[in-house]
Amino acid sequence: MKTSRVSFAAALAAGSVLVLSGTAFAHVGVQPGEAAKGGYATINFKVPNERDNASTTQLEVNFPADQPLTSVMPQDVPGWTVTVEKSKLDKPLTVHGKQINEAVTKVTWSGGKIEPGKFQQFPLSVGKLPENADRMVFKSLQTYDNGEVVRWIEEAKEGAAEPQNPAPVLKLTAPQTDDHHGAAPADGAKNADQDGKDGHGHDEAAADGSDTTARVLGIAGIVIGLGGVAFGIASRRRSA
Repeated sequence: MKTSRVSFAAALAAGSVLVLSGTAFAHVGVQPGEAAKGGYATINFKVPNERDNASTTQLEVNFPADQPLTSVMPQDVPGWTVTVEKSKLDKPLTVHGKQINEAVTKVTWSGGKIEPGKFQQFPLSVGKLPENADRMVFKSLQTYDNGEVVRWIEEAKEGAAEPQNPAPVLKLTAPQTDDHHGAAPADGAKNADQDGKDGHGHDEAAADGSDTTARVLGIAGIVIGLGGVAFGIASRRRSA
């Protein structure tokens, strides 16, 4: 009886974990979950099908109006048609000396099908990402072929439980500074980088040539020496 109860409890716990994990990972999300502020990035909107009896046929992603991006370029997804909508900005942006009067506010993929038990990724190249924000929220709508629309628009609040239909969030992190100087190389390594010279200032090509010549002469000497030995032995045999 004890064994049966333990087995039942274990099965129940495992089932609960599966249910909870399925719920947690079945949301429409953005990957990778973070990108550097002020830069450009390639992101994917991952869309799982949460229904057993319907297929996803459309995804609509809305861009935050208060964080306009000057560049949004979708990658082709076989079987899907992508539509990019732009709106006029209240305040024009200046990027690389050029004035931008409009920005992308919505991207919609349609015409394809995500069947039950499957998922699809929708890639975008985006930028220039905000420099004065810690995240971007992309409120999204997922449409099924039975007419159901799931609105992934709820924003998570700090200290509160995750909402039932959370919006995809891209976390913005501090940009990484590349140190092009690095540590100073050793004298030998420094000389090796200059005009093909080794650590002692000698030309590596010349050194290689001298080494090769020495090897050839050495081999030739050995061959000649062996020939002399053989000739000597043959002479002894004849005289005997």
